[in-house]
Amino acid sequence: MYIMSYLDVILTRRSIRRYETRDIPQDVLENIFEAGRQSPSAVNKQPIRFIAVTDKELKKFFSDALFNRFIKDAPVVLVGCADVEALLTGKWAVVDTCIALENMVIAAWSLGVGSCWIGAFNEEKIKKLLNIPERWKIVALVTFGYPAEQPRPRKKKKIEELFSFNNF
Repeated sequence: MYIMSYLDVILTRRSIRRYETRDIPQDVLENIFEAGRQSPSAVNKQPIRFIAVTDKELKKFFSDALFNRFIKDAPVVLVGCADVEALLTGKWAVVDTCIALENMVIAAWSLGVGSCWIGAFNEEKIKKLLNIPERWKIVALVTFGYPAEQPRPRKKKKIEELFSFNNF
């Protein structure tokens, strides 16, 4: 059995939009969630909250735009929320939520579970549907499930176009 290095996990991860119908076992989900819980956050305040949506009817409500129709077919949809009014750290809550979500995406891939970040969603509709308080911002939705596809690598910009030393 080949075990991927952490760098292999990062470099081979792809956005998955087609999933097998099988559920993710509870222990696998808990490991993914633990990766999010262990993520760094400003002053370690963790102004974050995640709602794991597995209910088929709820997931149908999320699938309302051209770019997110596949949500309804994912075994789990994680709704990543940031407490943007948190004392001291509210302005960093969105960043903290993104870090936690990325930790979970990478952990999931290392466990054979695919994912896809989703930014196309109706925040007010989902907040109402899931009883999310006003002070919380939905940062992203992330689908999780066992891949039913193997997307090829996408073309990326050259390193020189993204990084420089000592000035822009």
